[in-house]
Amino acid sequence: MVKSSKLSNQEKKDLARSGYASIALEGAGGIATSPVWSKLTEQDTNGRILVIVELSGGNDGLNTVIPYADDAYYRARPHLGIREKQSICIDDHFAFQKTMLGFEQLYKDGQMAIVHGVGYDQPSFSHFSSMAFWQTGAPNSGETYGWLGRMADALDPQGHRQNFLVNIDDHQSLAVKAMNHVPLVFDDPEKFSRRVFHAEAEAIATGDVPRDGTGNPALDYLFGIAASASRSERLVREAWANYQTPIDYGLVPWGLERVAALIAADFPTQVYYVPFRNNAFDTHVYQGNTHSRLWSYTSDHIAAFMRDMDRLGRADDVVLMAFSEFGQRVAENTSLGTDHGTAGPAFIIGKPIHGGHYGGVPNLTDLDEGNLKYTTDFRRVYSTLIRGWMGHDAVGSILNKDFDPLPVFADAA
Repeated sequence: MVKSSKLSNQEKKDLARSGYASIALEGAGGIATSPVWSKLTEQDTNGRILVIVELSGGNDGLNTVIPYADDAYYRARPHLGIREKQSICIDDHFAFQKTMLGFEQLYKDGQMAIVHGVGYDQPSFSHFSSMAFWQTGAPNSGETYGWLGRMADALDPQGHRQNFLVNIDDHQSLAVKAMNHVPLVFDDPEKFSRRVFHAEAEAIATGDVPRDGTGNPALDYLFGIAASASRSERLVREAWANYQTPIDYGLVPWGLERVAALIAADFPTQVYYVPFRNNAFDTHVYQGNTHSRLWSYTSDHIAAFMRDMDRLGRADDVVLMAFSEFGQRVAENTSLGTDHGTAGPAFIIGKPIHGGHYGGVPNLTDLDEGNLKYTTDFRRVYSTLIRGWMGHDAVGSILNKDFDPLPVFADAA
């Protein structure tokens, strides 16, 4: 249950909307980036929240959404292929790993869209490059800003909706880099504070006190930064300290529980970006058990988050999308693992969606030098979320080209 807070719910809402600016603190370190300073105005929003989950390392899609009815899968993977009896069948062609009970329930409840064959032209097999392409939504372009940052700028060009973006990580992702918005970036909520030397503490505390103005714009700006940082730290720590849930987030809670705490505290955030870090899904050697465990952690954690949203009465307001920077090659390697490939599945999850299969299923025998030929440009997934969920029609202004959305939402064409 949620413990009683030192602040009332209305007080927390007022404080969250009172004009503190976005700021990024690295762990318990110093200020990582300056806030966007603009007067907060009350604007109508649809209250929708988008959560993006990054599965870093290049997830092996064929051993995630298993095409057990396709003999070519087992010919390519005589040792690594997961048999029908060792999996959870979700229909007459596909299955999940046995560890993916959370995903099975979401799929069977109609709350999961599996998008097949997601990739892009001229794919990169570099983790760094391919992830940058996904994060910017602009492959092979050198784009400066992230696709979520550009979406925030399109939805709120003046940056009035402060803390529109939250990034749960120890550093800022390129995906949330924007021109007019600065994301709130933190990892451990309990350590979300600035460390100062004892001799500095009194001066820092003085600077943290909000003031009407000194008559010096530069000084006012610095005082504003200090006060904003202090309020942001306090709000995050307060939300985390006062949030408890009966929902089990699994053996390895890797960030979504922190998102749930902020949502429960009525943060004004509309976009959360949460990675499963450290290239965890880069399974080149003896993949079987490692990949199975990873999906146990991932499936349990995501399913728990969605149950928590239901418990909080926010299930109709939240949609989650999970992706990896590329899939793996069709054939297993000699180390009983898989090597960097191209296309793979993405997942769109939530109560508001139409569950099922989307995108063309790649042909396991018609390959491009051993790799799947992508059937769904990943920017179609982004277009689906931008237009169908966040309600912004000018997709081309965000993605630099218009992409047809998938019919995952009722209003997606």
